[in-house]
Amino acid sequence: MRYFFIGTFLLFVYTAIAQPTQKPALHGKHWMAITGKPLAATAGAAIFQKGGNAVDAACAMIAATCTMWDVLSWGGETQALIYNPRTGKVIGINALGVAPTGATAAFFKNKGMDFPPEYGPLAAVTPGTPGGICTMLAEYGTMSLKEVLEPAIQMAAGYPIDAQTANSIEKNKSRIKNWPYSGKVFLPHTGEKREAPEAGEIFIQKDLLNTLQKMVDAEQEALKKKKGRKEAIYAAYNRFYKGDIASEFVRGCREQGGLITKDDLANWKVQVEEPMKVNYKGIDIYKLPQWTQGPMLLQSLNILENFDLKSMGYNSSNYIHTVTQAMQLAFADRDFYYGDPYFPPEEPMQGLLSKAYAKQRAMLINTDRNIADAVPGDPYPFEGKTNPFSELLKKRGLPGDSASLKKPGGSTPAHDIVLHTDTAEALYQDRLWRGTTSVEAADAEGWVVSVTPSGGWIPACIAGNTGIGMSQRMQSFVCDAELDPFNIVEPGKRPRVTLTPTLALKDGRPFLSFAVQGGDTQEQNLLQFFLNMVEFGMTVQEATEAANVNTDQLWLSLGGVKNAERRPRAGRLLLNSNTPSWTRKELTEKGYILTYADRTSGPINAIYFDWKHKTFWGGSSNHGEDYGIGW
Repeated sequence: MRYFFIGTFLLFVYTAIAQPTQKPALHGKHWMAITGKPLAATAGAAIFQKGGNAVDAACAMIAATCTMWDVLSWGGETQALIYNPRTGKVIGINALGVAPTGATAAFFKNKGMDFPPEYGPLAAVTPGTPGGICTMLAEYGTMSLKEVLEPAIQMAAGYPIDAQTANSIEKNKSRIKNWPYSGKVFLPHTGEKREAPEAGEIFIQKDLLNTLQKMVDAEQEALKKKKGRKEAIYAAYNRFYKGDIASEFVRGCREQGGLITKDDLANWKVQVEEPMKVNYKGIDIYKLPQWTQGPMLLQSLNILENFDLKSMGYNSSNYIHTVTQAMQLAFADRDFYYGDPYFPPEEPMQGLLSKAYAKQRAMLINTDRNIADAVPGDPYPFEGKTNPFSELLKKRGLPGDSASLKKPGGSTPAHDIVLHTDTAEALYQDRLWRGTTSVEAADAEGWVVSVTPSGGWIPACIAGNTGIGMSQRMQSFVCDAELDPFNIVEPGKRPRVTLTPTLALKDGRPFLSFAVQGGDTQEQNLLQFFLNMVEFGMTVQEATEAANVNTDQLWLSLGGVKNAERRPRAGRLLLNSNTPSWTRKELTEKGYILTYADRTSGPINAIYFDWKHKTFWGGSSNHGEDYGIGW
C-alpha cells in the first residue's frame, strides 16, 4: 500500500499484488520428487541423495505409497510414462493385471451383476505393481532392488501411520472383518472401541515385510551367483509370480473365494509400449494407449484446437461450456470404443485421434446448449473402414455416426434429471472421484517419470499370509457389448482403467510431466491443468490449485454392479464454490444442473521444465496430502 498527500487529503493507493498460491512452487536444479504422501516423497528424495536416477526414485515412491495403503497397495497396478534422454523417446509401462481364469461375463451375470464387484476377492485382477517396479528398475534404473525397496521395507517393519489411512481403516472395519487376513493386518485393537490403529501409532506389517524381504533375497542370491543387475532383479520378479510368494498369494485368494490361479500369475507379464500422442499448438502430449482413458484427453485437445479458448477467458461460461462439451464427446467415445489392445476386436484409435474426426466432432458443439444426449461418433471412415458396430449402436438407441447427431435445443429432457438421496449422492461422488496417487520424478540427466499407480486400496482383501492386498480393478470391465464391445470381461484381458499419467514435449524436450488421482475426473482435471498453463500462462503451482470443472455426463468406471448406478447424469456439472453468480446463471441457461465444492482442482502433481534457466518447477496440489521435494 502506498500513501500520497494531495493538499490536506490522504489518498490510499493499493498496489496490485498477485494472489499467492496456498502452497509454494518447488524449485530444483538436480532432481524433483513429488507424490501423494509426504513419507513417500521423502523415500524418493532419499534415493536421489544416494545417487539414483528418476526411475530409481519413482520406483521407491511407488513402493512406499503401496506400503502405506489408503489409496493403493502392492497387489494393485502400475502404469507409467518414462522419458529416456539417451534416445529422446517416451516409453509406456503397462503393468496392469488381467482377469483371472473363470472371470467371464456369464459368471458375473449369473450372480445378478451388470459389472464385476467393487470389493473382495472377485474384484481382483492379477497383481501388477511388483512386476511394474521390477521391470522399470531393471530396464531403466541404476540401483538394485534392495536399495530401492529399503524405504518400503523399513516402513513395513513399522512406521507412524497417518490419520487419513488410520481413519479409513476404522471407517471400513466392518467390511475388513469379512476377510481374516485383512483383519489380522488392519485391526490390531480388535474388540476395543477403536479397532484400527490411531494416527501416529507405529503400524507393523510382518507378512508384507517377509514378502518384500523374499524378493530382495532372490535378487541377492542371484548376484552371489554372478548374475548381472538386471537378471538379479528379474529373479525377484520370478519369485513373486512363479515361486513361493505366488503359491501363498493364490492359496489365500482362492481360500476366500477368488479366482486367480498360479498359471494366471505365471503367464502375466509387463508390456513395454509405444504411447499415443497428439500435437496441440506445437506441444506433443503423450498418453498410454486405450487400455487406459488416456486417449480421451488427446481427443479433447484435438476438438478444442478448433476454438479460440484464450479469448473466452479462464473459466468464463463460454470457456467452461466449450471444454465441457469437448470432454463429453470424448467420454462418449471412451465409453464405447476403448479396451485392451491385446484382445480383438481392434479399437479404431487412428480414426479417434485424427484431426479430421475431431473437427467433425467439434462441429456438434452448440454454443447455446449442453448436448444432453452426446453419443459415440463413427471414427471408422477416418481410417478407411466401415463401422462393424453400427447395428450395436442402433440397438442401444443411438445414431450410427456422429454426423447424424442433431444439435439439441430446448430444455434438458425431464428423464435426464434424476433426484437422489443424500446417501446415494455421496456414494456416487465417491465412485466418480475414487482416488489413488500419482508419482512424478525428474533428474538432471534428463530422465522423467510420470506414474499413476493404484489398486488394492482400503478396504482391501489380503491374499493369505503375503501381506498383499488384492486389486479391485475388475470392476472396470463391462459384461454387455452394448456398453462397450471392446471391454467385455474375459480371462487374460485387461480392463479399461481410468489411470492416466501424462508427459508433454516441446521442441523435442520435456515440457511437462503431470498426473492426478480421482477416477473418472482424472482426464478432466489434467486437461484443464494443461490448458491453464498453455492458454492462460499460469505457473505450474497456480495451475495445480486453479479451479476446474467436472462433468458427470459419462459412464462411471468404478463402483456399483448395476447399470443404474453408473449411468451418465446428463448436464450435471461440478463448479467451484467461488464461481460468480452470472457465470452460474449463464451455465444454467445452457441446460446444466450445477453442483458446487470448495476445491475442484483435483490433487494434481506436476513438473515443469524451465529450459531458459535449466531448472525444474514442481507443482504439488493443495487438494490433499500431496507433497514434493526438490534439490
